Amino acid sequence: MREIVTVQVGGFANFIGSHFWNFQDETLGLAADPYGYPLFKTKSLNMDVLYRTGETHQGTLTYTPRLLSIDFQGSLGSVSSKGTLYNEDSNAPSEVVTWVGNVSSHASEPRKKNLFLQSLYQEEQGAPLMNGINGGAKDSQNEIQDTDIVSCLDTGVQFWTDFSKVHYHPQSLYEINGLWMDAQEFDNYGIGQDVFMENLRGEEICDRLRFFIEECDHVQGFQFIVDDSGGFSPLAADFLESVSDEYTNTPVLLYAVRGPSSHLNLSSRKQKVVRDLHDAVSFSRLSSFCKLIVPIGLPFLSRSKASTFLNVKDESPYHCSAVYAAALHSTSLPFRMEALGPTADSSDVCGAVDVNGVVQMLAGQSRQNMVAILDVAMPSPSLTGRQNEQSLPANLHTLTPEVAEDVDDLQAVESMIVHGAIGTGGCTASVSEVKNAIHDAYGSETSRPMFCHLSVAQCPLPIPLPFPSIFGNLVGQHGELLGSPILGSASRGSLDVHSIPMAARMRSSSAILPFLENRLGNFRKFGIERGCPGTELLRSWGFGKDEVEDIGETLSKMVRTVNPQSEISSDSDSD
Repeated sequence: MREIVTVQVGGFANFIGSHFWNFQDETLGLAADPYGYPLFKTKSLNMDVLYRTGETHQGTLTYTPRLLSIDFQGSLGSVSSKGTLYNEDSNAPSEVVTWVGNVSSHASEPRKKNLFLQSLYQEEQGAPLMNGINGGAKDSQNEIQDTDIVSCLDTGVQFWTDFSKVHYHPQSLYEINGLWMDAQEFDNYGIGQDVFMENLRGEEICDRLRFFIEECDHVQGFQFIVDDSGGFSPLAADFLESVSDEYTNTPVLLYAVRGPSSHLNLSSRKQKVVRDLHDAVSFSRLSSFCKLIVPIGLPFLSRSKASTFLNVKDESPYHCSAVYAAALHSTSLPFRMEALGPTADSSDVCGAVDVNGVVQMLAGQSRQNMVAILDVAMPSPSLTGRQNEQSLPANLHTLTPEVAEDVDDLQAVESMIVHGAIGTGGCTASVSEVKNAIHDAYGSETSRPMFCHLSVAQCPLPIPLPFPSIFGNLVGQHGELLGSPILGSASRGSLDVHSIPMAARMRSSSAILPFLENRLGNFRKFGIERGCPGTELLRSWGFGKDEVEDIGETLSKMVRTVNPQSEISSDSDSD
């Protein structure tokens, strides 16, 4: 058994995680449905890699994500941090009474569950539901329709738990209390310094992680999803430092994510200096404690090529996080693949690889670049498109910001996953059909990566009910790309699109150079050069002269690794 422990740190990271676990839960439900789509019944994907089995005090068996989520106190909305499976009576009276004076209680009203969470509760209680939730028909005015749920979520998501259909273990949900500030104030690197160490938080968080680690047979790696645009970044860096000390030989794959609010226009030069220094310091420190870091989060996702067939609201974390979560679901599939047949083509999957394998592939080559770019095709096009259409690899577009386009890098290394691809006659393509299509696509290109590892699965991406209505009117019921738009609404959701074919790729390429040079250049301009405006700011964040120099050297080394001839790298070396 090769388990993965997932850690989500910060508000937007948890939005992504909520969608990610909804995909897993939907996959499990479809696999167990006797009338479900046969491709979801594959035994080649081992869900135990991400999930743990357990038992409540009442002897009920449980199956919950192997997850540690960290967020603000109050970020769970109407959901309890103890979850719903392990209900314990926390209101039981104490046997010891030491106070004999008057007692007054002040309690705030609990947040009301939205229609989606109400429907989950009704379903668990065995109450009759409506249209598609359990296949029944409407027979009561109190029942909830799927259309009402979708409409409610599209207009009213406030918390990442508002659309989560997953049961969590009580050790999974950690709320940071005692900060006395909201998310808008927790917006820069300095304000998050020491939060991990204060009030025994670090010990509590590490104990929760240890709970999941100790019950594993053999951990293949950690999957961290971290907000790097505010105070959660230094908290995550301190946590990662502790993880790297305690679990030295366990690789960390880190997705550094940025939500829509982090790309707001700044009104003053001071705010720009603070943000640019934060970006440089955050990236430098996070990358120091992981084997592979993947920056994710475009300033305007809706205007990107990745959203060609999507209608995304840039200001909505519920929308944006769904796209990033779909890509992360795809990149995680090879970690839980099991080839069942004597050859790869005899199975419905191929290309299984563990976390360490991907790390060594992308970060351990001759270049040793430990920063990867994430690309996605959502949904991916048919393998049998017309001659004038681009190949599947050409339809992969980046979700990583500040990446150069059309870069010919002869040393590029890729790890690609294609699943649920549509082949001849609109049917699901076989593993060999996908492999041949990718081989032909790269064989016909003059510029191709030095190495490409390909993983293939026939299981598409399932679209659960609480997925946002972000598909355009050229996307069909099973994710097929249509020749003419469907009349009606421009946005289609889970009631219209049940699954989609996906392709995702992580690549080590010199195309990441602008991202690295921007961080190094800004750090030198605002934090190192004589008379620069950020010297005092960095000092207030707790960084001394030696630490500032270390951050600059870390960023400079990354630039040199990608491009030894870089002018900005050479300038930093001469200081």
